[in-house]
Amino acid sequence: MIFEGYHPLDKTMFQVMDEEGNIIKPEYMPDISKEQMMEMYQLMIQTREADLKALMYQRQGRMLTYAPNIGQEAAQVGSAFPLKKEDWMVPAFRELGAWLTRGAKLEMIYLYWYGNEFGSYMPEDLKILPVSVPIASHLNHAAGIAWASKLQGKDEVTITYFGDGATSQGDFHEAMNWAGVYQVPVVFLCQNNQFAISVPRGIQTSSETIAQKALAYGMPGILVDGNDIFAMYAAVKEAFDRARRGEGPTLIEAFTYRIGAHTTSDDPKRYRSDEEVEKWKKKDPIDRMKKYLMSQGILTEEENEKIIEKAGKIAEEAFKYVEASGDTVLEDIFKYHYKEMTPQLTEQLAEYKAYLMERGEA
Repeated sequence: MIFEGYHPLDKTMFQVMDEEGNIIKPEYMPDISKEQMMEMYQLMIQTREADLKALMYQRQGRMLTYAPNIGQEAAQVGSAFPLKKEDWMVPAFRELGAWLTRGAKLEMIYLYWYGNEFGSYMPEDLKILPVSVPIASHLNHAAGIAWASKLQGKDEVTITYFGDGATSQGDFHEAMNWAGVYQVPVVFLCQNNQFAISVPRGIQTSSETIAQKALAYGMPGILVDGNDIFAMYAAVKEAFDRARRGEGPTLIEAFTYRIGAHTTSDDPKRYRSDEEVEKWKKKDPIDRMKKYLMSQGILTEEENEKIIEKAGKIAEEAFKYVEASGDTVLEDIFKYHYKEMTPQLTEQLAEYKAYLMERGEA
């Protein structure tokens, strides 16, 4: 059992694969096939390429503010991969790899960052909640969904994502306390990327780890190397198994790094050094996985280039679709809020149309 060997107060980090792609804890290597490993790798590449394209489109003025995921691909893909179809995902806003792993279409994700709220729509069978930008507010939703699953006797697990900054919000503590008291099947996945916008982890909390916060709420916590996709998969899979057995919630701290800016409106050079970033680039989760796959004869350099090229083309085609059809229809701004428009929204829509007519813009 992973959690028994990695108590959060011991401050030891769970790792299966080192930075050079070597398996250092074979006893914890997850039972996944070579085909599944390749699928995970391709999802990380797709996440990276979609990120790079989005950053380019934003800088060209073709997309609105964007939150990059570069450096956090293993934490996202590895944690979402063990989800079953009936499970729930409650994201914040920096979960591109998790969304793609879960089956969300890149077109819809791009549509959201393009400024069209319909990009928040996810097919019901995916069971993914919309993007939540207010920090930590969605954690109570996750606890509530998990509680509902328990009350209904359903074999469902909920995973929710948040950053290290969210642990300073009251919603985090309320959700953790509720989940612990009612022993609901939820996994709290903290992507500790070392910065909450410009606030470094070191002054976010005096706790030596975020994982140890789990103890105050009566649940297991574990510190995991967030750039090790095998460690992420193994830890989350065990947390899911615990939840399905009725053993309650878990807090997982994925220790990783945000290589890019908080969003495209942020300048990280103002609060961190280039030397620090370069140090973390050497721990790149994709490079680590690539080294492992190549050492095992599962991947060749030629195949790798094809995967990258294909991922880039998928991203380009997705954005072509968005640019061709993604402009927001005026009525959608008002109709999107509820199944049926309220009298107040109907009145506001009429007023705004009249305003546009006066300006000659209708």
